[in-house]
Amino acid sequence: MTPTSTSKAEPATTALATTVDALTTALDLGQGRLDPEILAKGRLVLERVATRRELSAEHTVIGFFGATGSGKSTLFNAVVGKEIAKSAARRPTTSTAQAAVWGKEGVEPLLDWLGVSNRTYMDEDPAQAAEALNRADVPVTVGMWNKIRTSVGAGKTEEATGGLVLLDLPDFDSVEASNRKIVEKMAQCVDVLVWVMDPQKYADAVIHQDFIQPLAAHGAVTLAVLNQIDRLDEAELPAVLDSLKLLLAKDGLTSTLLADPLGVSARTGHNIPRLREILGQVAVAKNAAVARIEADLAGVRSELATQDGQGEPAGITAPAMTQLEEGFYRASGAEGLVKAASDSYKLHAAEKTGWIATRWVLKIKRDPLKRLGLHKEHDGAPISKSSLPPLGAPQKAALSTSLRTFAGQASEGLAEPWSHSIRSAARTYEEHLPREIERAAASVHYEATKKRWWWHLLNILQWVGLAAALLGLLWLTALAAASYFQLVLPDPPTVEGFPLPVPTLLVVTGLLAGILVATLGRAIATVGYRMYAKGIRRQLEENMSDVASRCVLEPVQEELDRLANYRKALAQAGK
Repeated sequence: MTPTSTSKAEPATTALATTVDALTTALDLGQGRLDPEILAKGRLVLERVATRRELSAEHTVIGFFGATGSGKSTLFNAVVGKEIAKSAARRPTTSTAQAAVWGKEGVEPLLDWLGVSNRTYMDEDPAQAAEALNRADVPVTVGMWNKIRTSVGAGKTEEATGGLVLLDLPDFDSVEASNRKIVEKMAQCVDVLVWVMDPQKYADAVIHQDFIQPLAAHGAVTLAVLNQIDRLDEAELPAVLDSLKLLLAKDGLTSTLLADPLGVSARTGHNIPRLREILGQVAVAKNAAVARIEADLAGVRSELATQDGQGEPAGITAPAMTQLEEGFYRASGAEGLVKAASDSYKLHAAEKTGWIATRWVLKIKRDPLKRLGLHKEHDGAPISKSSLPPLGAPQKAALSTSLRTFAGQASEGLAEPWSHSIRSAARTYEEHLPREIERAAASVHYEATKKRWWWHLLNILQWVGLAAALLGLLWLTALAAASYFQLVLPDPPTVEGFPLPVPTLLVVTGLLAGILVATLGRAIATVGYRMYAKGIRRQLEENMSDVASRCVLEPVQEELDRLANYRKALAQAGK
């Protein structure tokens, strides 16, 4: 290989490695999302590409494919210049692949991979030297003057050689299923495909629909040969070749073909030298294997591109997220918890600041939070377990509706399969949501029983008033007892400006103070419980938002990121 070809091969190899890595990434990202058949087919192609790249780059594998009666084996022998392939009136004749090989060094692993055991090494037969297919005249590119001459078609040429494996394959329309399997395998493995047809069956649907059309993207390594043209009148040949060109164009093959369809006759030898020349040029160029790999990879990328969801997803928007969080909040019954917590707060506030004489009545009332198992907290830590009732059918239905709505909004603008995967991602933890919501509700710092500083203050005032009233009662009782037993005691003192004696004043003042403090406590508790309820509501909203984020937002965002990376990998593969 010349230095020029080496320099060209290195960037091509690097580009192939980049493409393979990108497609491998795309397949990994598409796992569980894309059609399993597409994934399996893509991985099979990458595996085949990886194997071919490890095998001889010096050899070009060219396969002769044809239907029964096309004269494929006869043409193969005529091109090779030696009777290698069996040909006879009995059909089908070829049941195994036959190989004619030029360049033995390094070719054995390649033939083993192809599964070709019938091998004829042409270099070992001196008589075949004149019939060598692995040689061609190439322009000499050394020297500025010669480059100029070459640019105008007058440059010097020199003979170059390359490794070549020419395969005669079984008939693709064989009644033997094993023969068709060999052909199908080889159609995926060879570097160059030569479709051998005859004037009677060149339009046969089998070759076009089952073989040529699926490999239409491989035009750069495809050649169509019309054999047995000796059976046609000379005037008929141009029309038949034009008809064949039209059929190939309908198959999807374009002007990227190795050459225009070539009419040959294995029996008379017409155009056999031209066919040999084309094959020799392919062997010397040593780029057919790379071209075939590039076409295979392009096919994988093209098929994966049909699975990229087409349009742009709406993604996660602020309104959609707010709507989801509100849906979780409503479905959780959070407002009922806020009311229970507020009622618990008012109950305990009344127990601590209410009129002492009537506080015992409050003991009869049951704490709403205690009924839900949310009344106990340790060192300010949230409760880990509660007796909250499980979500009912209406609540679960509301949750499901919220999930569907959010998933639909996030995947809007996308086609399958990614729209489905995003909707599925939104429901990843759906069955765990009731338990997560219960935990979120239980993890709120309710602290309804926590004593507030003003509770202590008002409670002290209540007891001071009660003590004053009791002192006055005891004083009055002592005076009454002394009068009953006719004991002479000094009159109770009075406060200037008040007609009532001090004992009576103590009783009246103590009772009024208790009532006034209790009234004040109720007024303060009314304001306090509203602030408390607002704090509980805020905690519940934050906790429900956290559940929505962990169980819905994050999986959906991961799926959106996965799609973005999938598209990025396909873009890299297309560079």
